[in-house]
Amino acid sequence: MGAQTTMEYPVILERDDNDTVMATVPDVPGTVTFGEDEAEALAYVGDALTVMISALMDDNEDIPEPAKPKRDQATVTLAPLVASKVLLYKRMRELSVSKAELARRLGGKNPTHVTRLLNVLHQSRHDQLDEAMTVLGARLVVSAETLPKLRTKSA
Repeated sequence: MGAQTTMEYPVILERDDNDTVMATVPDVPGTVTFGEDEAEALAYVGDALTVMISALMDDNEDIPEPAKPKRDQATVTLAPLVASKVLLYKRMRELSVSKAELARRLGGKNPTHVTRLLNVLHQSRHDQLDEAMTVLGARLVVSAETLPKLRTKSA
């Protein structure tokens, strides 16, 4: 787990039969949503991806790594809190550490505490996620990237 992980998934946008735009994330099967246009479909695809990742975690399945996007391909990036929870989940699986074992390593916390840390819909605190990663021999690192300049329409 030494390498940095970017939770940015390529998105395929396709015009649908009923004049809407379908957005899919091929790396995470089942991640499908629609919008009236590309912008709306992209606005919804993050929530669809979060729901599918939550389902994979609930079923104790692997979370697929994102493929490298093609040049100018649309992407969706997991929200930082969700990405942190996914990284914790992956670390636990990598080390074969159960929720109960992680709770024990966190000083005897209730296993419900760990369940909440892994619940992508629960607003956990970053310091709690960092503490959990630390007892698993890793750390969360925060970074910022400059966004590409927005394209403006010419008149």
